[in-house]
Amino acid sequence: MKPPEVRQKAPDFTLRDSEGRQVKLSDYAGKVVLLNFFATWCAPCRVEIPWFMDFEKEFKDRGFAVLGVSMDEDGWEAVKPYIERMRVNYRVLMGDSLVSDLYGGVESLPTSFMIDRNGRVARVHIGLVNRNEYQNDINALLDQTHAGGGGVLAGAAAGSSAE
Repeated sequence: MKPPEVRQKAPDFTLRDSEGRQVKLSDYAGKVVLLNFFATWCAPCRVEIPWFMDFEKEFKDRGFAVLGVSMDEDGWEAVKPYIERMRVNYRVLMGDSLVSDLYGGVESLPTSFMIDRNGRVARVHIGLVNRNEYQNDINALLDQTHAGGGGVLAGAAAGSSAE
């Protein structure tokens, strides 16, 4: 995991969820976010999704959220039945080449970005990684934020003056 002082701000974006509502990454300011680029046809992605559902349930009350960004070319026609069948319990958004480009041109699926409460990318996972690796990242980011003292949530919206 990158040390906090070298983490880069995660690019903000606006995408639509399965209900057609606009969702911004900045809506999740102050939370630890697992931002997962996936596709329904991707076998390793299908392995990770149940883990992410467990993480959403286990850590939600501690200020954690999973955001899935589907890169399926068939759009909601492919994704809606899949997320309904799997009973995905976290927000799924429809991605596009613009958001992929914002994140360095996501070329491999799955690709996941671990984002700290200050909206900075703490780690990138490309391809299937061990469930425990994700769990360790989540715990470390949640604990790190709590260990950081007061003012973290307020600091997420305000700019940092420690330059």
